[in-house]
Amino acid sequence: MSVREEMPETQQPQRNKKRQRRNALVFLTFIFIAIGIGWSAYWYLVLRHHESTDNAYVAGNQVQIQSQVSGSVMTVNVDNTDFVKSGTILVELDPRDAEIALDKAKTELANSVRQTRQNMINSRQYQANIDVKRSELSRLQNDLKRREVLGNSNLIGKEELQHARDSVISAKAALDVAIEQFNANQAIVLNTAIEKQPAVEQAATQVRNSWLTLQRTKIVSPVDGYVSRRSVQVGSQITLATPLMAIVPSNGMWIDANFKETQLADMRIGQPAKVTTDFYGKDIVFNGVVVGLDMGTGSAFSLLPAQNASGNWIKVVQRLPVRIALDEKQLENYPLRIGLSTEVSVDTLNKDGKVLSKGMRDTPAYHTSALAIDMSPANKIVTEIINNNYGNK
Repeated sequence: MSVREEMPETQQPQRNKKRQRRNALVFLTFIFIAIGIGWSAYWYLVLRHHESTDNAYVAGNQVQIQSQVSGSVMTVNVDNTDFVKSGTILVELDPRDAEIALDKAKTELANSVRQTRQNMINSRQYQANIDVKRSELSRLQNDLKRREVLGNSNLIGKEELQHARDSVISAKAALDVAIEQFNANQAIVLNTAIEKQPAVEQAATQVRNSWLTLQRTKIVSPVDGYVSRRSVQVGSQITLATPLMAIVPSNGMWIDANFKETQLADMRIGQPAKVTTDFYGKDIVFNGVVVGLDMGTGSAFSLLPAQNASGNWIKVVQRLPVRIALDEKQLENYPLRIGLSTEVSVDTLNKDGKVLSKGMRDTPAYHTSALAIDMSPANKIVTEIINNNYGNK
């Protein structure tokens, strides 16, 4: 076979390989173009309406526990990480000072009742004394009339007649004194019932205050939650401002997501959000909703705000806290902790919501009845003291 006959045979496979390579490149090019178009469409339709940040942290209520009275700590019933129910006794103070103060208040109330009763009795005595003085004046006036008739007939001396006139004047003065004594005492007691007398009411209020102080020597939890940052120790002398511990509820937590100011133009209240945490990983996604945008950046509310009017000013992109509420059922299944790091993505497609809330709450944001103390036992004590010392059995 000649050389010329062999060359077409070797060139044919080379041309086939080039054609295959060119077809593969064209195919890959179409694939990449399709991926680019698909990604662009996905970005235009979906991704451009999502704002994300990893500068987001779990937040929640931290109920600070402080005593309402001063005293010495006798018992600490809980420790960090313990779960407590609303109304659980956390700390007990030495009750002896409060008990002594209550006994003193009871004694003062008894004395007040007896003194007020004495004033009421005095009113009746003063009234009887007025009747006596009025009767005495009437008798002396009648005697004076008879003596004046006799004096006009010169049957008695002028001196005796003058004595009769002086007696009438003295009787009138004595009657005036008796009336003023009655009025002065009546101004104290009037016609008010014993339990409504000012002195008795004041003493009764002191009894209630002392009884309330005694009840408050037992410090209770206002909410359900977990004990954290316990600092109180047995034997400590605490005051009204002494921090004892914190109770952290496991429900009602939210996310404070700090978005850049360049990400907030389309953010509205009510927009859905997806939250993942480092604690549970990417497999657990929390469903959230934007409930509000803060009224100031973190730097504006810092202890030392930035002095933007200074000469060495450098522009820094600010971040604004956005509050995101979480699904309570998810929180029950996957409890979070305050301060955990999260990643948040907010879908900003729907812009029907408001930037700032205009509505006002018609119910309290938080409320507890654990600190409300039933005063009926104290009122019963007051009633018994009044009845026992006023004579009502």
